[in-house]
Amino acid sequence: MVVLQHVVAPDGVAAGRGYSQVVTGRGQLVVVSGQVAQNEHGELVGPGDPAAQARQVFENLRRCLAQAGANFGDVVKLAFFVLDVADLPAVRAARDAVIDTARPPASTAVQVAALFAPGYLIEVEAWALVGELAEPEQILTAACWPQDPGVSG
Repeated sequence: MVVLQHVVAPDGVAAGRGYSQVVTGRGQLVVVSGQVAQNEHGELVGPGDPAAQARQVFENLRRCLAQAGANFGDVVKLAFFVLDVADLPAVRAARDAVIDTARPPASTAVQVAALFAPGYLIEVEAWALVGELAEPEQILTAACWPQDPGVSG
């Protein structure tokens, strides 16, 4: 079991607003690539709806974390990339539905000019620490997004 220490306000640093400034722990590192609001078929979920997109993003993160034997309680860092910072309340609502808000992960939020394709409003990546990983074969052969039929390997 991994024990995480969350520090909301280190000495001389203002407290984070809904996030920890520092999270420490020991374990196996799990890094989840940025997830967007795609369903299992690679289709955009919630066009123009930041709340629907945020919910799908966190569902995708949940599935990816589970593949590595992790869950949101193991997440030490979230990075948010949004087209419009006005969408952050919707992102925070989706995040708060899945994390322990008394012990939130460290976080970064960045407004960007564009994401990988038109229509996507939000992308979130996660970093987690777990005591033991899932079987390596499962991690290497499983994908958290649909396989592009035009790409081999």
